[in-house]
Amino acid sequence: MMITYLGHSGFLVEFRRCYCIFDYYVGELPCLNTEKPVFVFVSHAHADHYNPEIFALLHRQGMTEIAAVLSKDIPPRRRPEEVPVHIVTFHQSYELSCDICIHTLHSTDRGVAYLLKHDGCVIYHAGDLNDWSFDQTCPQYQEQHNRQMAGSYRHEIDLLREQLGDTSVDAAFLPLDPRLGTNYANGFLYFLKKIRVKKVYPMHYWDRPDIVSQFLREYPQYGDIIESSPATAAL
Repeated sequence: MMITYLGHSGFLVEFRRCYCIFDYYVGELPCLNTEKPVFVFVSHAHADHYNPEIFALLHRQGMTEIAAVLSKDIPPRRRPEEVPVHIVTFHQSYELSCDICIHTLHSTDRGVAYLLKHDGCVIYHAGDLNDWSFDQTCPQYQEQHNRQMAGSYRHEIDLLREQLGDTSVDAAFLPLDPRLGTNYANGFLYFLKKIRVKKVYPMHYWDRPDIVSQFLREYPQYGDIIESSPATAAL
C-alpha cells in the first residue's frame, strides 16, 4: 500500500488492485496506472474537502474506471454525471466493487467519516469528524458548545472502537487544526487513546504544517506512529 498526501485533507492510497482518493481539494496527482480502477471518496460538501475537478484530472490521465463515493449532503447539481456515484450516509456499511467494504461515522461538522477495509488493510479518513472545541482565546469559544462537541466526538470514536473490535487501523488520516488554539489536539489525542493504529497522518492544518512538529514536541511518545512529512510513503 502506498499513501500520497495531496494537500489539506486529501490523500491518494494505492492498493494492489485499485486506487482510493479521499477528499481531494488541491494538489497534483502522480502518474496513475490506467489499468486500475479508482474510487473517489468525499466526506462532505465543504469546498476544502470536495473539488469536482478531481474527475477531470483523472480523465486527463486516461483513467477509464472511475467511481465516486459521496456523502449525502453533496447536492445533485455537484455530483459528477460521467461516472457511477454511490451516495452514503452515516452509521451505515456498504460493499463496493474490488472487494472494498466501508463503514461510515457521523461527522461532528458535516457528512461522514470513512472506515475502509480492502485487501487486508484498514484505512480511516476522518473528514471533518473531530473535537471542534475552541479554547478561550478564540472568538468562537462557547463553553456549552465545547461540552456538546467533546461528547459527540467521543461517542463516534467509541462507536468506531466497537466496529473495529480487535482490529488495528493501518493508516488514519486525522485533523490537527491550529485554529482551535490550545485545544488543537483534543480529538487527535482521544483517537490515539481509544484506537489501535499503526500510522497516523495529520491533516487539515491549513498553512500551518508546523503544528505537526509542535504536537511531536508536546507528545513525543507518539513519534513512532506520526507521519510528519507530507510525501509518498509505503506502508
